[in-house]
Amino acid sequence: MTTADQTTALRYVTCGELRPHDEGARVAVRGWVNSTRDHGGLIFIDVRDRFGVTQVVFDPRTADASAYETAGHLRSEDVIMAIGTARRRPAGTENLNLSTGAIEVAADSLEVLNKSKTPPFPLHGDADVDEALRMRYRYIDLRRPQMQRNLELRHRALKAARDYLDSQGFLEIETPMLIKQTPEGARDFLVPSRLYPGEFYALPQSPQLFKQLLMVAGFHRYFQMARCFRDEDTRADRQPEFSQIDIELTFPTQDDVIAVIEGTLSQMFGRALGVDLHPPFRRMTFDQAMADYGSDKPDLRFEMKLGDYSPAFAGTEFKIFASALAKGDAIVGLVDRSGASRSRREFDALVQLAATDFGAKGLAWIAFARDGVKSSLPKAALSETALAAIRQIGAARDGDAVFFVADARPVAQTIAGKLRLHLGTERGLRDPARFEACWVLDFPLFERDPQTGALGPMHHPFTAPAPGQDLAGPDPASLRSQHYDVVLNGSELGSGSIRIHDPHVQRRVFELLGYTEEQVQHRFGFLLEAFAYGAPPHGGMALGIDRIIAIMVGAESIREVIAFPKNQRFQDLMIEAPSAVEPEALRELHIKLDQKKAGDKP
Repeated sequence: MTTADQTTALRYVTCGELRPHDEGARVAVRGWVNSTRDHGGLIFIDVRDRFGVTQVVFDPRTADASAYETAGHLRSEDVIMAIGTARRRPAGTENLNLSTGAIEVAADSLEVLNKSKTPPFPLHGDADVDEALRMRYRYIDLRRPQMQRNLELRHRALKAARDYLDSQGFLEIETPMLIKQTPEGARDFLVPSRLYPGEFYALPQSPQLFKQLLMVAGFHRYFQMARCFRDEDTRADRQPEFSQIDIELTFPTQDDVIAVIEGTLSQMFGRALGVDLHPPFRRMTFDQAMADYGSDKPDLRFEMKLGDYSPAFAGTEFKIFASALAKGDAIVGLVDRSGASRSRREFDALVQLAATDFGAKGLAWIAFARDGVKSSLPKAALSETALAAIRQIGAARDGDAVFFVADARPVAQTIAGKLRLHLGTERGLRDPARFEACWVLDFPLFERDPQTGALGPMHHPFTAPAPGQDLAGPDPASLRSQHYDVVLNGSELGSGSIRIHDPHVQRRVFELLGYTEEQVQHRFGFLLEAFAYGAPPHGGMALGIDRIIAIMVGAESIREVIAFPKNQRFQDLMIEAPSAVEPEALRELHIKLDQKKAGDKP
């Protein structure tokens, strides 16, 4: 082919492809009409696809007459193909905001591939659109550049994770979607079996048991981009179906798992976002995280540590604090730097917030103002000794304020931790463009239900106790586990553990959790049987994909990084799910409804 033939041969290009060196090429551009402009007879059409925007010009002197006429009637979101010659834009008219901004297509023909109705909301700019409308027309919402960037970044991040795990000897293996119902902390979605009337499959809350069985099967290292399902009550930033990077390996130490996860996250953030997470990540125990930050997912982008102010009020005459200390409760506080400048109204608003949103019985404060100490506490509680101790514990200076919560230690820490996050947000200390990761280790093996006192697993019932723990001891709640969480910017990215591989230990844990032998055999008999055939030590972790990508793009909701999410009430407004099914389908499944639909007459 000659040079002239190469220049005139038709090339189909994306809307983000053309550059100045393509000048003179014969090209076809296909995409959506982003905008139209008529400048004194010249019609400019910005054509858009997921790769970018290209300006197409229709000149009545050179374009086909019917093409020029049609171009004048194009509307936003019409799908077109324009054919013409690539040329440089005239000097001074370049658009530096576009990768294609130095070149345009002088079109001579036009084909309308499909017409569009007027979209229900604008697709460009940052217009605030009602989320219900966006969810109803999600296929249109997904055309917006921000949504396309979010999902492309998701793809890049997951590819980076796959490549890294492959390089570390992991095999990607799929596990079943239709499984046996087992207790994992949330309600299961149940799927009725047509072939076995009255029996059900469950959708997996996680691949937990199957990944352990893959280790028993000798696959050494496994991962999966797993779909998981949990029938939970609606919550602001949860989805009934979600995705996780599921990882398991044999013969690991806790450090082995941590190294793999740090490598995975570093590759994801580095290759998809250009961000260095600076491994190795900081580590702290569960107790340390609660004591310093009031949370097992601490936000380390700002300091503002909590402190135990109980010693400062030892022997206090203030009845509320004295009563709390007499019961063995704690007085937990934090310093608000420069907080003494707050007005009394601002202090009262924080007290109200702590009560209504954080569950505090009360919130006390002291302001070390430059003109003297001000406080919600009575003067009897503010002896010189107490004030000096308060200053020393929190390194409080003139101009600072200190807040106090008196309650059972875990409760007081949690409330103070929520106040810490609120103050950090208020002061702009939680920069979404900054990333601070850490590990939280040495969790309790069990936790007690605050209402019933019943023992439950802190992580799940397959978590191994920490070495040297006596499962026959008098207080199971004091046992520690080999459970670890990775945290970024105050969000838990994933949880994992070294698993129990000894069937005798697993049976003892089930016994402590109150399972009968019949329940153990019915729910977990297959797992215990597998352990009896030479189960190796194993452990792993699951990383929440949706949460990771949301943090990457600075989204407030994981719905911004999922192609087709449910709304906050777990409904799909686009396809109208969940929905009723035909009576015949229920009969085939041997299901009879005993609950009237909304709106039915009694």
